[in-house]
Formats: sequence, structure tokens, C-alpha cells
Amino acid sequence: MALGQEPRMTQPTGQQDGGEVYGAMIAKARALLPRLRERAARTEELRRLPPETEKDLHDTGLFRMLQPARVGGAELDYVALVDCAELLGQADASVAWNLANLASHHWMLGMFGQKAQDLVWGRDPDALIASSFIFPAGRATRVEGGYRLHGSWPFSSGVASCEWNMLASVVYSDDEADGIEYRIFLLPKGDYTVLDTWNVAGLRGTGSCDVEVRDAFVADYMTVAVGDLSGGPTPGSKVNPNPLYALPVFSLFPYVLSGVALGNAQACLDDYTEVARHRISTYNRAKLSDFQSTQIKIAEASAKIDAARLIMRSACLDAMTDARRGHIPDMATKTRYRRDGSFSVNLCTDSVSMLFAASGARGLFTSGMLQRQFRDAHAINSHLAFNFDAAGTNYGRVALGLPSENLTL
Repeated sequence: MALGQEPRMTQPTGQQDGGEVYGAMIAKARALLPRLRERAARTEELRRLPPETEKDLHDTGLFRMLQPARVGGAELDYVALVDCAELLGQADASVAWNLANLASHHWMLGMFGQKAQDLVWGRDPDALIASSFIFPAGRATRVEGGYRLHGSWPFSSGVASCEWNMLASVVYSDDEADGIEYRIFLLPKGDYTVLDTWNVAGLRGTGSCDVEVRDAFVADYMTVAVGDLSGGPTPGSKVNPNPLYALPVFSLFPYVLSGVALGNAQACLDDYTEVARHRISTYNRAKLSDFQSTQIKIAEASAKIDAARLIMRSACLDAMTDARRGHIPDMATKTRYRRDGSFSVNLCTDSVSMLFAASGARGLFTSGMLQRQFRDAHAINSHLAFNFDAAGTNYGRVALGLPSENLTL
């Protein structure tokens, strides 16, 4: 599939506007691809989104694709995250990663209570929100009117561009009978410190730095319990009745970012195929396109990528269908979502690795895209959401009648 060509997808169902807003959003994303690819090297050098790229994503409304319509967002179906990330991932995985990640936080804020939504979007409906959902990184205790929070969280992608941050923490109680609770805290940038730690081999342009909080007070209404995000009505459903805001957040978490792997793999395949059409072997002057091994690798990579796309999109579409019916998925379904999210990204990573190996020494040159696609593919796959050992183990446990080990589902 050539750069900028629309992904092989069907429009999500259930859109009140007949998919016109969805189609327009896809077209805007597609139009950005040439300039994003031209900026890819600079994005890596900056280790964050260039200001002009950030402006492009704001101007197109892509950051607000899942934001409630009542505050000017597009309120698209959840599958739009996969589709738009796939498109942008064909040009620059770092940009796609930050776009999908930050767009998903508008979706999640729509599940908080109205007071938190109004505080953020009333000031600026374009305000960006970073995150780190590593619960053990923080420690929170309940106090009058809210919580005291402290901790140090890694991997807060795009944080330099953001005015707010969603930080996950365990809430502890002095009374052991109360146990512990998983909760998400929404903080303004003045309540946390960004540490410049993002010096990495892949996804270099995401600016996924550490953030630190030292004994900040977070009001009750600026938090949400993970148990309220497990499927069904959320605190935000009173003002955002769209089933989009009743999806099980952490069950579907892999699909926030899985489209990035898909787009990166598709671009790698397209680039490899284009080169193979015209390249002559250095050693025997034979055309690479005549080699059976080249033909087989293109077939295998494309099959894996197409299968990954079907898996990702089907999970998102099925989840929206369930939400519209008012059906809350059971644990078997939730663990299947996590299993399929990691498995589909692994398929994309396998494809990129195979094509990189087949490209020989030419793939090593830093002037080319292939080395970046290879590095980015493995950086994406290193995210815990795509660790198939973890997702597969938990799926197998539930299938065998054992309790889930993932306490966020």
C-alpha cells in the first residue's frame, strides 16, 4: 500500500452522521503524511514532537477525535484510534504514538465526573493530557476532600506538550481491612516535575520522559477509580451518554497504540516492495524481484500485517457493539482483548524484523527509513501491553477457571 493510500478498512457503524466526520478525519490524517515523513529525522533529533507537527495535529482536530461532541470534539468510535494511528504510523511512528496516546486521554477524561471535565476543557478544550499508568510508581493516601499523592512515573509520552497529566497510583489505607485501591489522578503541570530522561533507541520522538510528584493534593473530583472504568456507565456518562464512554478502558488499552505498530509495519512493507521492484543484486546483477525468497517474504509480511489489522479493528468494533447493547464484557472477553492486542502487534514486529533481515546491509544506513522502522517496531513491542507472555498467561488462567492476575480489568 503506497504512502498516503487509505488503509483497508470499513467505516465504523453507529455514527449519527453516517461516517462523514470519520471520513473527513481519515482524509486529514492522510494529507499530513508527506510532511510528517519529511520531518521524521528532525523529530528524532528533538526527542519530542516538533512545534509545527503539534500545530498540524491541533489544526486537523486529530487530537480531539474521541473527545465528547458537547465540548467540540469529534466523538468518533474507538476504532478511529487504530485507523488514524495506522495512517500516521506510515510516516513516523513517534508522531502516531503521541497522537493516539494523547487523543485517548480526551476519551478517558470523558469518563471522569463533569467537574473535572469542565475544569480542564472549560479553560481550553484543546489542552493536551499526558499519562503514566504504572500503578506501583505512586503512593496515595486519602485525606479530607481528596488525596495526597507522591511518586515517580516513567514513560509519560508527549509530556512536554501537555498542560495536564493522568497518573495511576495505588491508594493505601491505615486500616488493613480496607485493602488497596487502584485510582487515576489528574494533575495540572504545576503539580509535577518533568525529568529529561528520554534517550532511547526507538520511538525517540515521543518525548516519553519521567515525571515526579512530591506530596501533591488531588481533590476527589479530579480522580477516578479503576473499578469505574471496567465497562458500563462511568462517572462521565451523565453528560457523555455515548457508549464510547462506557467501554472497558484497560481491557482495550492495547488498541490505543496498536495502530502505530500496524502503520509502521505497513510502511516497511511498502518501502521494501518498492525497492525490490527495481533493485539489482550487487553480487550477480540479478533482479531482486525475480528471487522466490523475495516474493515469499512479501507474501508472508503482508499476510501478517493484514491479519493484524483485522484483529485490531474487530476487537474495537465488537467492543463498541457490546457497549451500544449495554453489555459489559465478561473476564474471558476482556482477557481475549488483551491477548489479541499483544498478538497482533507481535505479528507486525515479526514482519518488520523479517523485512529488515531480508534487506541486507542496505538496511543499516541511517539515511534510510528501514533502520528507523526496525528500531521503532521493537520499541513499540517493548510496551507491557504488547508482552504476549503476560497477556497470554492471563488469558490462559481465565480459560482454565483461575482468577485474572490483571487487577485493572
